[in-house]
Order: sequence, then structure tokens, then C-alpha cells
Amino acid sequence: MSTRAAVLYVCVDQVRPASKVPEERAVEEGRVFAEGRGLRLVDTVTDPYGEPDPQRREGWRRVCEMAARGEITDVITRWPAALAPESHHEFRFREAEALAEHGVTISYSWEPLAALQAAP
Repeated sequence: MSTRAAVLYVCVDQVRPASKVPEERAVEEGRVFAEGRGLRLVDTVTDPYGEPDPQRREGWRRVCEMAARGEITDVITRWPAALAPESHHEFRFREAEALAEHGVTISYSWEPLAALQAAP
């Protein structure tokens, strides 16, 4: 079993609450990503999309607390906009730096971004 523990972070638009398809797709994609890289998923944390500052989201704060306690080594999310929209991209860097202080990295499970991360 892998010693690298990951949390899957899902932040999806809730415009059609009856549809769980975007969330289900993100969760399945994240699980496949983790399995393919030998990561052990310890939790899946979900937030509704809309709040640009991740620190104002309950789920993201929980992810940060897990990192601070040394419970995870990796955060998997679908794409950068799950952390913060393009209009507030500076929040992405702030959060990545804060996680890095605890030895935690962020990886993107969406295949085009995952392929870029895997490139030498």
C-alpha cells in the first residue's frame, strides 16, 4: 500500500442541483488518477463552486487542516478553477504555497493537465 495519502477535492457548479453528473465525473476521474499514480485516497471533499476565495469554503479549509496535521501528501482536483476562478488566480498560488509548507502537492486529474504534469 502506498505511503502517499491523497484527498480528492471536488468543487462543482450547483446550477442544476438535480444533476450529479459533473461531481460524479470529477470523483471518478480523481479516483482513476490516484490509482494510476499509486496514491491512497483517504477522503473526498466537496464544495459548491461560486466562492472565489478557497479559504471561505468549508471543504477547502478541511483539506488545509488535513495538510497541517500531516494526514495527506497530495491534493487531487480536476483543474485549477476548482481552487479559484481565473479572475482570482492569485488565490491558487497562495493555496499551493500554503500546502507546500506542509509538504503537500496539488495535482490535476483532468487528462490534458495530468499529461502536462507527467511530462519530463
